[in-house]
Amino acid sequence: MPPARILYAGTPEFAVPALSALIASPHEVVAVYTQPDRPAGRGRRLEPSPVKRRAIDAALPVCQPTSLKTPAEQEALAAWGADLMVVAAYGLILPEAVLDAPRCGCVNIHASLLPRWRGAAPIQRALLAGDDETGISIMRMEAGLDTGPVYRLVPMVIGAEDTAGSLTVRLAELGAEALLDVLPEILAGGAVPAAQEDAAATYARKLTKDEARIDWTQSAAAIERAVRAFDPWPVAQTRLGGEVVRIWSAQVLPATGVAAAEPGRVVATGPEGIDVATGAGRLRITELQVPGKRRMSARDFLNARRLDGVLFD
Repeated sequence: MPPARILYAGTPEFAVPALSALIASPHEVVAVYTQPDRPAGRGRRLEPSPVKRRAIDAALPVCQPTSLKTPAEQEALAAWGADLMVVAAYGLILPEAVLDAPRCGCVNIHASLLPRWRGAAPIQRALLAGDDETGISIMRMEAGLDTGPVYRLVPMVIGAEDTAGSLTVRLAELGAEALLDVLPEILAGGAVPAAQEDAAATYARKLTKDEARIDWTQSAAAIERAVRAFDPWPVAQTRLGGEVVRIWSAQVLPATGVAAAEPGRVVATGPEGIDVATGAGRLRITELQVPGKRRMSARDFLNARRLDGVLFD
C-alpha cells in the first residue's frame, strides 16, 4: 500500500521515540500537534516541549492549540487529510470530531497493560502498587478515558531498581516498536482490536506534589517504591528540622529482629547509608538532597551532619 499521511500528537520525552520512528518510516508525518510552550527554569522562560523540538529538527509543521474543542481547530485538523492520527501522552482531550477525522481514526500509545492503569500516570502508579510488570498498549481511541479496544499488548518486566524515569525511557522505545509492528495492519483495515474488560480496570490518577511527602508510618517496602515512583518528579521528600530533604535512592533492609522504633526515627548511620524506622521494617537512605545543594550520597551527607537519633517528619 502507498505511504500513509499521519498526524502525530504528543508532548513529553515519552512521545519522542515513536515520532522519530514514524519520521524514519516510509509514511509521511504531515503535522505534529503538541502542548503550547510552557515556562520553565528559574527564569520562567517559555520552553518548547520535547516533541516540538524533535518536530522542528525534522522540519515538520507544528500545531499548538490550547484546545481542540472549537470548530475552527477541528476543521484545521481535518484539513490535513490524514489517514491516521497517532497520540502519545499529548495532554489534550480529543473530541469526537477529531477522533473521526482521520480515515483510520486515532490510536494511542499507552504505557500500561490496559485495562490496568488507565489515566495520566500509569508508570508511577504501577511502581507504587508494586506491580511486577507493565507494558505498552496500542489502543484505538474513543470518547472514554483509555477505554478503547486494544490492537496490541506488549509486556515488560519492572526491575527491582526501576524508577519512573528509567521505565519511561524503556517503555517509550517499546511503544515505538509496537506502533510500527501493528501499523501496517491498522492502515490496511485488517487489524481487529480486542475490547477491554472494564471490570478489571484501575485508574492511574495524575501525580501531585503533596503525594511526595513520605509517610513514615507506611512500610519500608511501600516507601522504597514511592522513592522510585517519584523519580524524577516530584521526588520523594521528608522534613528535617523545618528543612525539606529530597530522597533520591533508598533500600529496604532485611528484618533482623531489632527493637522497634518510632517511625521516621534515624536508628543508625554509616558509610552505607542512613537507616530509618518505618511502620514496618527499616529503610536505608543512600542518596539525598537538601535545598541549594546537589544530590549526594548518604556518606557525603554524613560528613557534614550527624543524624543519629533525629526524627524525620
